[in-house]
Amino acid sequence: MTRQFHDHALSADALDQIFLEARTYNGWLDKPVTDDQMRAIWDLARMGPTSANMLPARIVWCKSDEAKKRLAELSSEGNRDKIVQAPVTAIIGYDIDFHEELPWLFPHTDAKSWFEGDEDGRKSAAFRNGSLQGAYFIIAARALGLDTGPMSGFDNAKVDAEFFADDPKVKSNFICSVGYGDASTIFERSPRPDFDKFNTIV
Repeated sequence: MTRQFHDHALSADALDQIFLEARTYNGWLDKPVTDDQMRAIWDLARMGPTSANMLPARIVWCKSDEAKKRLAELSSEGNRDKIVQAPVTAIIGYDIDFHEELPWLFPHTDAKSWFEGDEDGRKSAAFRNGSLQGAYFIIAARALGLDTGPMSGFDNAKVDAEFFADDPKVKSNFICSVGYGDASTIFERSPRPDFDKFNTIV
């Protein structure tokens, strides 16, 4: 595929690493992910745009064998080995009460008042923007040379009770293993549609 780039576009190698050659992994090499690497992922992912800089994502990084086992027990059978074998599996959650942090996250105006008394609106905003942050998480990990394995297939309510018990306004969205992927565990790439299949210019 011939690709043309704007003057400030990333290199072809960078685009391959983040998108075109990157894959979802189902198994992992025996190589650790450090705390510094986890912090670096966050430091990049936090820079992605969210509405009013609300940043509702709340992440629990299951790194210990004990934490990964607890998470695996609340997941579908097909995901359990993926979780346990990965160096780390992150629970990407979102905080319905994100608005409490807006006075310092978005100090330009009284954004907190926009969401007070509207829990349904907060749920919608938190889920949408938290999902965006989950995507930034994956891109950040790939940009740093790591591989990812995002998954659903777990009991959200039980995961919330197990890992977010101290803050019941935080809800799990999806989970994502992070590490160095074992190339023997990936499937043949599934189809990706051309522009005209699902896009309309008006």
